[in-house]
Amino acid sequence: MLPFSQLSRSTSRRLAAALLVPATLAAIALPATLKSAEAQTAPGRALTLRSDVQEANAKTGVVTARGNVQITYPARQIQATSAQAQYFSRERRIVLSGNVYVLQQGNSLRGENITYLIDEGRFVALPQTSKQVESIYIVADPASTPATPPALANPPF
Repeated sequence: MLPFSQLSRSTSRRLAAALLVPATLAAIALPATLKSAEAQTAPGRALTLRSDVQEANAKTGVVTARGNVQITYPARQIQATSAQAQYFSRERRIVLSGNVYVLQQGNSLRGENITYLIDEGRFVALPQTSKQVESIYIVADPASTPATPPALANPPF
């Protein structure tokens, strides 16, 4: 067996990543909603969660991600970043906290705490104390869209 220092760069990275996974995560049985999400959902329906550290609790069904959290949910065109995220699999909600930024179909939402209710497709945003939540929406300008004339009751032809 080669010493760690003599392994190729990609092999050593994969090995280091594998060693960083806490033993407790490997030992617990994750809920069905968390096991192989890519395999259980139609292509493009998976919600991807990336972060520096992740913990999963099989008893409560809660996954906690901390540090540089990034979420992508292509099925609903959602991208989000935050300091921490908690996925409550039984309630089907995600609670993002710490400098949260959400982008969906060009619209954006910023706040200190944002909860996403998956089944409702609804965001609930709370600001930091004595601050505000910011939303930016893309609104179609009715003046820029051509008006269609109303249909005539008795067409002339």
